[in-house]
Amino acid sequence: MSARHEADTATTHRVLILGAGYAGTAAAIQCAARVGQRQDVEVTLVNAQERFTERLRLHMAATGQQLAELTVPELLKGTGARFVRGWVTAVDADARTVRIDDDRVLHYDTLVYGLGSVADTAAVPGVEDHAYTLNSAQDAEMLADRLARLGSGTVVVGGSGLTGVESAAEIAERHPELDVVLLGRYEPGAAMNAKARAYLQGALDRLGVRVLSGVEVVKVLPGAVEQAGGETIGADVVLWTSGTRVSPLAAAAGLTVDGHGRIATDAALRSVSHPEVYAVGDAAAIRQGYGVMHGTCQGGMPTGVHAAVSIVRSLEGRPPKPFRFGYYHTPVSLGRHDAVVQFTRPDDSPRRLHLTGRTAAWYKETVTASPWPTYGRMRKMPVSGAFWPRGGRFTRSGEAL
Repeated sequence: MSARHEADTATTHRVLILGAGYAGTAAAIQCAARVGQRQDVEVTLVNAQERFTERLRLHMAATGQQLAELTVPELLKGTGARFVRGWVTAVDADARTVRIDDDRVLHYDTLVYGLGSVADTAAVPGVEDHAYTLNSAQDAEMLADRLARLGSGTVVVGGSGLTGVESAAEIAERHPELDVVLLGRYEPGAAMNAKARAYLQGALDRLGVRVLSGVEVVKVLPGAVEQAGGETIGADVVLWTSGTRVSPLAAAAGLTVDGHGRIATDAALRSVSHPEVYAVGDAAAIRQGYGVMHGTCQGGMPTGVHAAVSIVRSLEGRPPKPFRFGYYHTPVSLGRHDAVVQFTRPDDSPRRLHLTGRTAAWYKETVTASPWPTYGRMRKMPVSGAFWPRGGRFTRSGEAL
């Protein structure tokens, strides 16, 4: 490092954001847009690749549908934020440094940690070696290629959560020649109200998806999955969507984490052990009045925005405000022309109101496409990104529900 650069960085507050998912990108755009032309603040976003991963559409990419080629530098264009491509290989929370690709070191004054979750391929033997995942666009494209070459056979989708449901429906619709089996511990749509759940299950029936609930997979074999009772189900392809895990980097850095490896945060999303570190999205264990938030795009983007606003407030000598968020819907696609949308209370419990059919499909597509115009508005008018449901009494810590 040159003497001149050292002098410059001595008076520059370096904001470093790790991970360009929905939350990390929102944090970078918000922070850069809010500091504007200030010469004493530098915003840098680090991500392993330039391509933005549309996680909300990966089940579509898995059946060969083409997604838009969105790039992180393009999303940051005009904000003043700097993009660095590379894998984060280590974080030193005490030295306030991040190692990239094992050969570069970035320094920070404030860190936003947004290295989100991936499918948990370690909990069940054989998943890592014999199952596909939807962790990235490349993973989805590999699965699409395999399905296109299969011709006939059985596809087992392990995990009956929303990702599993959307994936099973999409595969069954695009590949009617394949036998699609959706299996998991719980029935699909278990968190929905009775009518919405019945519609979802009826849609899976119409698509020919065979649903097996109350099933625990204990091993994935080269051509089958083994259940807890010893029974096996033949499988030409296994897609694993059951469970997620986060990067071990936060724990290795000495940051306080919960039992799942997520960074424990205070009310303002700062690490409880290192307050110069903010955690956003799936990487954070964020407690609200109803419990710890679960990872979704609808909650992830607000965490990124809140972290950025808090950083700017701190730079201006003002304390950050507590973060509050209440859920409001669960949209689930069932192929390209069908869906179910369960509206929820702020604690994510189901309301009576829900949408189905083409109206729900339109709603789901609108939600899926919403980050891009939202990012565009935030670049021009940062305050536009700071509106989301706060959840009322449900999000007040310690409030009885």
